[in-house]
Amino acid sequence: MSPDAHATSHGPAHSHGDAAGHGTRESYLTGFGLSVVLTAIPFILVMGGIFSSTALTAFLVLGLGVVQIIVHTFYFLHMNSKSENGWTMLAMIFTVVLVLITLSGSLWIMYHLNENMMPPSVQDMRQAP
Repeated sequence: MSPDAHATSHGPAHSHGDAAGHGTRESYLTGFGLSVVLTAIPFILVMGGIFSSTALTAFLVLGLGVVQIIVHTFYFLHMNSKSENGWTMLAMIFTVVLVLITLSGSLWIMYHLNENMMPPSVQDMRQAP
């Protein structure tokens, strides 16, 4: 069904609130292709043991995961600065900031609770050779 047929079949009252539209077959295929590649690369990195450093491998896998989130956001969720006058993008940025604050604060609190609330006998055992 063409976009014009879609608009006429639902009438003018049926609006999705965005000027960008739903996307084309090519954009969905591009997003799918990028998703497959961004899934295959971490799989190859982990299963192939490409890097001897597990920290580097974990950092790369996390980085590629962030890139995949961005790909899904733009290609499948159609969230960009044009949709709904930028409010969806602003809501996404606000959500990301809140999640980062919550995660970093939780990790900070757990680390300090582990260091400061540990019984002295266990701390002495951790420093023993």
